Amino acid sequence: MGSSAYFRASDWHAPKTFTFACQPGGFRLESGRALSPVTVAYETYGCLDASGSNAILIAHALTGSALVASSPDAEEEGWWDGLIGPGKIFDTDRYFIVCANVLGGCYGSTGPASLNPETGRPFGMDFPVVTIRDMVCAQKKLLDYLGVKRLVTVAGGSMGGMQALEWAVVFPGFVSSVISIAASERLTPLAIAYNQAGRRAIMDDPDWRRGDYYDRTFPASGLSLARMIGTITYKSNETFEERFGRKLQGDKSDYYNFFQDFAVESYLSYQGAKLVSRFDPNSYLYLTKAMDLHDLTRGYTSPAAAMGRIRARVLLLGISTDLLYTPQEVRGLAVELRRHGVDASYREIQSPFGHDAFLIEFAQISRLINGFLQGEY
Repeated sequence: MGSSAYFRASDWHAPKTFTFACQPGGFRLESGRALSPVTVAYETYGCLDASGSNAILIAHALTGSALVASSPDAEEEGWWDGLIGPGKIFDTDRYFIVCANVLGGCYGSTGPASLNPETGRPFGMDFPVVTIRDMVCAQKKLLDYLGVKRLVTVAGGSMGGMQALEWAVVFPGFVSSVISIAASERLTPLAIAYNQAGRRAIMDDPDWRRGDYYDRTFPASGLSLARMIGTITYKSNETFEERFGRKLQGDKSDYYNFFQDFAVESYLSYQGAKLVSRFDPNSYLYLTKAMDLHDLTRGYTSPAAAMGRIRARVLLLGISTDLLYTPQEVRGLAVELRRHGVDASYREIQSPFGHDAFLIEFAQISRLINGFLQGEY
């Protein structure tokens, strides 16, 4: 990024948008604060049937967007292209697929980079804290606008899986099934610690300026370091060993040069630089905080009261090498859901790719989802 550049959603593929204003008082958040108006950026694929009941909602992960599948007017590939389209598991000849950029994001939905109507400047850190539940409630407004009467399923991985589970609790009569991949009902302390390290990297960048960097120097170093920390947690030791081992990136004869990178170090720097070109650091702060705050049972008198609300069939997919949401943790949630009367199944993706497998192992994911949708488990 140039010294005065900063992320602009308009630099990327422009999605559809829906803007709503809740009166009186605006769109009320869990925190008690309100936003108005609220814009939700979204993409759709396929056609909604006359009954409004063939819709599937796909929820994206931390740095994802509404562009879940490729479209003729987008140069970028969709992040779940392998699962969405004619004849694929989420068949656009059969289903109406909706994906929305989350509240607090930076791909067209209202977030920290949006203009604060009270000041005419970007919110920055004046943006209110949002939760996974707030994101889901904003998505419900969008689906009502689109004419969706009932969802066949809600599916997503990582932060998207959190949203899928929240849908089952908050809108139990609206959702027939839920597919949550590499996610659980709340983050572990270790995962929160990783997120805090990433946030601190951004906030300790002198160019962050307490979030007031719009039209100023972009805090590129902080966001890049945050992404490097995150990337370590998304992979597995098997992936790093197979892909990089202990190979040096440059001149192997220059072994004792302090600034000589191992190949894995160069890869982390590359991943950090890539995110800097496409994401808003303040959104990174707010969305990781939303993940930390998420607890499926928060606000209910007991876990039984929360989970007992679920009427949807639930499929939980763990990943064998996931460091963030271990398969034991995801399997444990399935047991807990069944204990509270939920029709919940657990299956495991066998992969060396760690947490990122939900963006890679399309053949396995398709097979497992197909069995679930066909009622085999």
